[in-house]
Amino acid sequence: MAGPANKPIVHDHVFGQDRPRVGEGRTRIVALVTALTMVVEIAAGIAFGSMALLADGLHMASHAVALAVASFAYWYARRHARDARFSFGTGKVNALGGFTGAVMLSMFSALMAYESVRRLLDPVPIIFNQAILVATLGLLVNAGCAVILVRGSGHEHGDDHNLRSAYLHVIADALTSVLAILALLAAKYFGTYWVDPAMGLVGALLVVRWSVGLLKISSRVLLDRQAPAADQAAVRDALSRVPDTEVIDLHLRSIGPGLLAAEITVLTGAHRTAGEFHAELRNIVGLSHVTIEVRHRPES
Repeated sequence: MAGPANKPIVHDHVFGQDRPRVGEGRTRIVALVTALTMVVEIAAGIAFGSMALLADGLHMASHAVALAVASFAYWYARRHARDARFSFGTGKVNALGGFTGAVMLSMFSALMAYESVRRLLDPVPIIFNQAILVATLGLLVNAGCAVILVRGSGHEHGDDHNLRSAYLHVIADALTSVLAILALLAAKYFGTYWVDPAMGLVGALLVVRWSVGLLKISSRVLLDRQAPAADQAAVRDALSRVPDTEVIDLHLRSIGPGLLAAEITVLTGAHRTAGEFHAELRNIVGLSHVTIEVRHRPES
């Protein structure tokens, strides 16, 4: 079909990815704050001899890098949203940023575990008051960053894997800060010095668990896994409203945060057109790109 003056109708695949997302500015702010706090915690952990505090600082270093990756992913997706080389836009850059952040979480949790075991075998003196003060500062910073990322994100937080990665990094930082404070208090008042590196191990295990969860959900998008059964059912139910129609093939996948693409084959009566099926799908939230193949039943 042609438009005015026989010009072809151009169908873009931007899907709103050229607009700044809610999480972009927030992630940039959190990345800067995290980087500054990281420097303080690492320096304090070395100076005061606390493995839990040093682990917190090293963990925050990983998050500073991961948050920088998340910020870059937002910028790249927006900058290249209209690049025709991306078949369905740049929405999956978001999932790639989340996947990368999850990998980095796993790597630095391994580093935390290694350092904790080393300190269990070879303890070092701890300057408690200063270490507790810096760990408390780190906790306050992490709590503030978590609030920045969550506030105003709404539904987008669940679909935005890049934002989810940034949020998990900040929450993991807050967790290691809490563990560091508990370990330092236990060592100071009860003489249980082994608790300090042990808390580093506990934090590492919890962070691994979170990273595995993020790896799973982001890889589903990157590998074009089928959308959840509820979304598939919504598409099938909408198409079933067209009489004498059977959905014989359905591929429904995510192409970005809150965005779905569908490739559908229907078997229907001889007089049905693709336009009828497109009309039935217009009200499905998030369904941004639909390709329908119509096969007609042979007339009796």
